[in-house]
Amino acid sequence: METSCGFVLMNHDSVLLLQYPQGHWSFPKGHVEDGEDHHTTARRELKEETGISKVMIISGWQRRSEYTYSRRGSPKKKQVHWYLATTEEFLVTLSHEHTNFLWLDPSRAVEQLTFDQEKEILNDAMEFIDQARSV
Repeated sequence: METSCGFVLMNHDSVLLLQYPQGHWSFPKGHVEDGEDHHTTARRELKEETGISKVMIISGWQRRSEYTYSRRGSPKKKQVHWYLATTEEFLVTLSHEHTNFLWLDPSRAVEQLTFDQEKEILNDAMEFIDQARSV
């Protein structure tokens, strides 16, 4: 099973989404390299995909999603470890892996996300933030 790690990345009240060449919208994420822990992978991939390097990971929230996709006609299982993070950086420098990006308020981001699992991930992250703010 492939393993990737990524961020639900917030800048104040906006969430970062990236568009892939196939057309779908998702969060920044990527494959774990040998010897990397999950936070290191998520940070490295974020920098490679967006140029954003200064993030603060919010402790207490982590989720995992699993899915199967097709690579060269063969099914592949993948798990993604998601972390919640914030940044003050707003400028995005897209890598060749993506065609567009958007900073959206969470309700619009849920509508823009392609995959239902990721919509659930974002809703869960927003509930966590709302609960933390009400304490």
